[in-house]
Amino acid sequence: MTHVDLSRCAVAGLGVTGRAVANALIDRGSQVVLMDDKPSATTEFGLAAGLEVCDSSNSADLEIALSGVTALSIGPGISAHHNIYRIAASKGLPVVSELDLAAMWDSRPCAAITGTNGKTTVTDLVTKMLLQSNIEAVAAGNTDIPLVEALSIRDPTPEVFVVEASSFRLHNVELFRPRVAAWLNFAPDHLDWHGDLESYANSKKKIWEQQEAGDLTVLPYEDEFINSLYKGAASQLLTFGPGGDVSVQGSHIVDRGEKIVAIEKMPLGRPHDLLNACAAVAVAREMGAKVRAVESVLINFSGLSHRLEFVTKTGGVNFFNDSKATTPHATVAALKGFENAVLIVGGRNKAIEFTPLLGAIANLGAVVCIGETADLLVSLFSPYMPAFRATSMKEAVNVAAAMAQDLSGSVLLSPACASFDWYSGYEARGDDFKKAVKQVSLGEGQDD
Repeated sequence: MTHVDLSRCAVAGLGVTGRAVANALIDRGSQVVLMDDKPSATTEFGLAAGLEVCDSSNSADLEIALSGVTALSIGPGISAHHNIYRIAASKGLPVVSELDLAAMWDSRPCAAITGTNGKTTVTDLVTKMLLQSNIEAVAAGNTDIPLVEALSIRDPTPEVFVVEASSFRLHNVELFRPRVAAWLNFAPDHLDWHGDLESYANSKKKIWEQQEAGDLTVLPYEDEFINSLYKGAASQLLTFGPGGDVSVQGSHIVDRGEKIVAIEKMPLGRPHDLLNACAAVAVAREMGAKVRAVESVLINFSGLSHRLEFVTKTGGVNFFNDSKATTPHATVAALKGFENAVLIVGGRNKAIEFTPLLGAIANLGAVVCIGETADLLVSLFSPYMPAFRATSMKEAVNVAAAMAQDLSGSVLLSPACASFDWYSGYEARGDDFKKAVKQVSLGEGQDD
């Protein structure tokens, strides 16, 4: 796909990214056709744009709407197995991603970060490191600001973009070429969207496929699977983690022999925190960040909301909110360093196997299971430890708090599942957890 005719472009999936794409296309003179599986929910946006919204869940309507368009942009919320892909292929329509549109419209350098876990944290760290180095950087992509929207920021005008690149955003990429591409880790996730693990991995590796010899790819040194996919790539390679180019050596994080920061100065020193820090150092320094700026960011970084966030200590129990952990891999990583923790786990399954959670049983004293997967998780854990089922977050926190007091342990919300059975997103789930914890601390935890 060397050239795409965007004169009449269909935009499917009118979430945050789809709306930004539609607006960007309209601003650049394209005729835009809007479509969404729930057109009634996006009518207001269509009216504001002066356009109707086609029902993309209806194949007949899709056939008509896609006739006469020159290209199709599909939002990250639409599954790779949606019927729209078949119809577009039958018509020979090019499918252009948001990241490819940005690449067509703008040549400013990008750093792109993908991975099953840690993307948001590393994106935030890299952006802060660049800003601290007086480089105008903007975090975009799988954030509050899609990349096509970030291109239009003028006050101040970004010099570089730090792109959080989910597998959904990378799935249709054919043009996007980041100056630095980082793949942090890999574990089963989003199999309900991709269909299988191979499709998920193939989407992830698109992050480096357009890179050239002068570009850099950052990979975890010990991950044989990711490194095997990288073989034959055109870019230069920089590794992070134990044994890698950027790693923990003794009491410091070291970048190719140069000491960057003393670990004792960092508020977050758990194993996954250090891996994230090493990855961020590798990406930020390649994008121009200064060593002292990198050090300053790391010694002042206490984490992001909903990512192993310390909530409070009450009744002798520490409470942690890790609602962002939506895979077993993330939950197991979060539990390292805990003893006799009471885990609140469960939600909506993404077609992922839960048995890897048993790898953390040495760190657990009990589990409280919530959401659609509660019964399945009770069955998984009950042969090894007390496992309870709760029908609300308030009940889950009450039960977990009582158990943690008996075990002299902590309470950790780290669900290993999506949140969409009970909540609108992981943020709402984490906020509900914090609300329930506050009620416990005020002595209001018990139901009337």
